Amino acid sequence: MTPPATVAEWKTYGRLWTFLRPYTKRLVLVLVISVLSTGLGLVQPYISKLLIDDALLRNDMRALIWIAGVMFVAAVLGFVLNILASYRYVQVSAAMLFDMRVALFRHLQTLSPRFYARFRMGDLMSRLNSDVGEVQRVSADSLLSVLSNVVFFVGCVGMMLWLNWRLFLVSVVLVPACLLGFIHYQRKLTALTKQLRERSADLGSLFVDTILGMRVVVSLRAGEHEANRFRDRNDAYVRTMLRVQIASFMTGALPGTILTAATSAVFLYGGWLIFRAQMTIGTLVAFIAYHMRLLSPVQTLMGMTSGLASARVSLARIFELFDTPAEVREIPNAVAIEAARESIRFENVSLRYDRAPVLRNVNLEIPAGIFCAILGPSGVGKSTLADLMVRYLDPDEGRILIDGRDIREVSLGDLRREVILLDQSPYLFNDTIAANISFALPGATPAEMEAAARAAGLDELLRRLPEGLETRTGERGLALSAGERQRIALARALLRRPSVLILDEPTSALDTQTERLIATSLRGAMPDSTLIVITHRPALAEIADAIVTIENGEARISHDVRSTAHA
Repeated sequence: MTPPATVAEWKTYGRLWTFLRPYTKRLVLVLVISVLSTGLGLVQPYISKLLIDDALLRNDMRALIWIAGVMFVAAVLGFVLNILASYRYVQVSAAMLFDMRVALFRHLQTLSPRFYARFRMGDLMSRLNSDVGEVQRVSADSLLSVLSNVVFFVGCVGMMLWLNWRLFLVSVVLVPACLLGFIHYQRKLTALTKQLRERSADLGSLFVDTILGMRVVVSLRAGEHEANRFRDRNDAYVRTMLRVQIASFMTGALPGTILTAATSAVFLYGGWLIFRAQMTIGTLVAFIAYHMRLLSPVQTLMGMTSGLASARVSLARIFELFDTPAEVREIPNAVAIEAARESIRFENVSLRYDRAPVLRNVNLEIPAGIFCAILGPSGVGKSTLADLMVRYLDPDEGRILIDGRDIREVSLGDLRREVILLDQSPYLFNDTIAANISFALPGATPAEMEAAARAAGLDELLRRLPEGLETRTGERGLALSAGERQRIALARALLRRPSVLILDEPTSALDTQTERLIATSLRGAMPDSTLIVITHRPALAEIADAIVTIENGEARISHDVRSTAHA
């Protein structure tokens, strides 16, 4: 699944204002410095006119020294101002884009599991890495250049009009043809750039799928099949890239070639004016210098359109993520809670996935402090029930209450501090066991981590490992077994000592004996907490205080545990 496509129009850049606003004063200072630097560059050709007309042709040594000194000072000062403007601009643009990355990262954390289940991971990585990187590259390399070149272009036009307006008209006679060629290929380039991004995302998605499923590829001898899939997608990417290259070249080179042809007309008409004594040699030299410099910003701006078009497409793809609405939002003035002391209650809760009902009119109450098992066949909504309790999702109908308060009124941070869900397939970071257990808890002590590890049944593993808690888990924890990964994730949850701990098939990768030991130690480690276990294994259900059974989207709770478990 991808968000609805948006057109990569120039107004997309306007949405950057939200991130630019905090840096307005610093940007204005950068712009002033840049304008001053550009202005000093514009002085150079006019100084050449003075050099020829007032010094060389008049054999005035004093004027020659004075003009040469002014030219040197202008060049050095322009160089210093240009460096200062570039340095300060890179600082501001980097800070602004950091704010954008953080805002996007925070927004992605608000999206529900359904978003990540449907969105192609390769496309998401492409947007977070390639697209944000492209915006940063263009912001650092191009946007200040656009400003300086525009100012320089306007200054050149003004000086040429002042020197000789008739000669100026001759020099710009071919500009309409340049603009038409530029507009045509710029539109074509924008469409092709967006298509290139999509082809790149296709390649990224294929890599992610193949690498994550490498065991399947190898076991089924599907290497050649995957190579052919890669070849097809790579060929589509290369074809699009070549079309982008041609459009980019034509966008910059064709108008520049047309403008260069106007130079010959300037030479002819300017020379004719000198022959008739209607223009000085110094004026023609200065005019030609401005004319040649006029071509430079025009060609630079036209050549930069490929980068600007690419960044525009990247911005549109980034803002598509920003525009993806969060299914769960914290209300203004959300209520803070300290702990869940009474019960969790479902009142007429219903939920649908793509219009198919998963839970229908669920009514149940789980008292605080009990060990509750949730049973039911696969796909009936057991995990959905858990997602609702931590507000990964909100019900379509009904409400869920903790201690008599609707959880939609509770601070999300407090809710997820007090109610922790341990997924069936827990994720471990490529770090040490200790870092995974104490993730996002920098104040956790070694003694606390060891106690959590013991409660999760990690004693034997840590004794076998020479480095103990400092052993690295590998990428996604794959250096360890599935059962070891589950126990580390369980220790991570236990370290936080939540009021409610929900475990989704927490012991599916463990044997029955280990399962019983962990289940018993859980109650000992968290005597006052509510433990909710989603399971299909009888060992956990038999020692539970209550059992919730889900069938056909409906749930019922039983406190006569042993008779229910053996039925």
